[in-house]
Parts: sequence; C-alpha cells; structure tokens
Amino acid sequence: MKLYDYFRSSAAYRVRIALELKGIRADERSFVHLRMGNQRAQDYLALNPQGLVPALALDDGSVLTQSLAIIEYLDETYPQPALLPADPVARARVRSLALSIACEIHPLNNLRVLNYLVGTLGVSNEQKDGWYRYWIDVGFEALEKRLARERETGRCCHGDTPTLADICLVPQVANARRFAIDLSPYPTLMRIDAACCALPAFAQAAPARQPDAE
Repeated sequence: MKLYDYFRSSAAYRVRIALELKGIRADERSFVHLRMGNQRAQDYLALNPQGLVPALALDDGSVLTQSLAIIEYLDETYPQPALLPADPVARARVRSLALSIACEIHPLNNLRVLNYLVGTLGVSNEQKDGWYRYWIDVGFEALEKRLARERETGRCCHGDTPTLADICLVPQVANARRFAIDLSPYPTLMRIDAACCALPAFAQAAPARQPDAE
C-alpha cells in the first residue's frame, strides 16, 4: 500500500496512528505539501478529486480516501488490535466520540477553511485565530463533559486501550496546542491525551517525527 500524507494534516495523523497501532508499514509514502498547494496538482486530483489527504492506494488499484473510512478498512482487514469495540452500543459510543471531532470540530478549522476566511472573506489573522479558538472550545467543552461523566471512560476515551476516538482526539489536541489555545478547562481530555501520547504508536505517528516535518 502507498500512503499519501502530510505531516501537519490531522486527518493523515489519524491514519498514521492507526497504522502504528496495527504494526503496519506502508510500502511507500508520498508527501503532499498542503501549504504549497501540491494537493491541487493534476496527478493528485486524478487520484483523489477532493484534493485532500490522506489517501491510501492499495495493491489492487483501489484508492481509499477519508481518514475514518481508511481506519475502518484497516480495522476490518487487520483485526488486531481492534480499534472499535465488539459490543454494538460501545462501538456506537466510540464512533460518536470520533465523529464529534472529525465532523464537528475539524472541518471548521482545517487549512482550506482558514485560507478561505483570510484570502476570500478578508478576515484578519486575529479574527481567524478567534474563529479557530471558538470552535475548538465549543467542541472540547462538550467532549470534556461527556468523557468526565460517562462510566465507560477509562485511561483512554473508551476503556483503557486506544480506539478510534483516541485516534481522532490526539491530533485535534495537537492542533489546538499549535494555535496556543488554553486547554486547562479540559482536564479529562488532557489526561487521555497524555496517556495516549506516552504510547510508542502515538509517539511514532506525531507530526515532528515525520520525514516531511518542517
């Protein structure tokens, strides 16, 4: 398999964590520099018309896109360790936590949205950063309440081993730190993030450890 990646993309970061947790090495990696606009190159758009990372090209010619779809594919084809619980209710809880990040926080704050705010709508950098902080706080406040009160929360978002929820949380926390957001109101999120980041799989997948890191 070939992974199309960018060190700073939180969506690609999720897939890197999943690969590390599964002990899978992509045969090849191609780095798509989002800030330089490599995602708009015709050869990449032919592969992924959305012009987003990650993308995972398989040996049979299939190309998988969207990080959560890729991770669920990996979980189905490399079952151990499982990233989703076997119990349907528990599985729904983990998916709910993951989607609250991947669908409700991340899309509002990804690079193309921030570029549109500044480049097309003409907002100032200060206003752009305020937008970013607002949506992080809205999302993290709800997550903190859930994870702090729900009995299923353990060392990780669900129990004591990483799941899809943690795979989504850690990159989002990393992004929040990059924007210097005050994370002290979210002690449960910080505790889970610290527990996950202490694991070798999460450490290896971190942006600073990638070959294309700047």
